[in-house]
Amino acid sequence: MDIKLSQCFIAVDDHDKALAFYRDALGLEVRNDVGFEGMRWVTVGSPTQPGVEIVLEPPLADPNASEADRQTVAELMAKGMLRGVIFETDDCDATFERISAAGAEVLQEPMDQPYGVRDCAFRDPAGNMLRFTQPRTA
Repeated sequence: MDIKLSQCFIAVDDHDKALAFYRDALGLEVRNDVGFEGMRWVTVGSPTQPGVEIVLEPPLADPNASEADRQTVAELMAKGMLRGVIFETDDCDATFERISAAGAEVLQEPMDQPYGVRDCAFRDPAGNMLRFTQPRTA
C-alpha cells in the first residue's frame, strides 16, 4: 500500500493577496481557481511536485461553523497563530532574498539549525508562518 500527501490547507483571508504571494513571490503554479457554492476554491503547487497541492481556503470554511467560531479563528489568524507549512529549497539564501525582495514579512533570516538544516521564515499576507529549509551537506 502506498500513501502519499495530496493536499494540505492554508487559511487565507484574501485570495487575491494570497495568490500574489504564493504565485508571484514563491513561484508556485495556480492549479485551480474556481467558484464553488459561494466560496472560492484555489489550489497552488510546485511545478516539481505535480501530485501535491496547497488549498488556499477561507478561515473556518465549514458552512456549519458558528459566528463565534469564525470570529475566534479570524482572531487567531490575525495573530499568526494558525499553522503554516514548511517548504524545502535547494538554496535557502537565494530563496530568502527572492521572498524578502517581494516584500514578505521576515520572521527569521537564514541560519544553520542544530537539527541539520539551514532555514528561514516568513509570514504570508494572512499571517501564516512559512519556513524554507535546505538540508545541510556534510
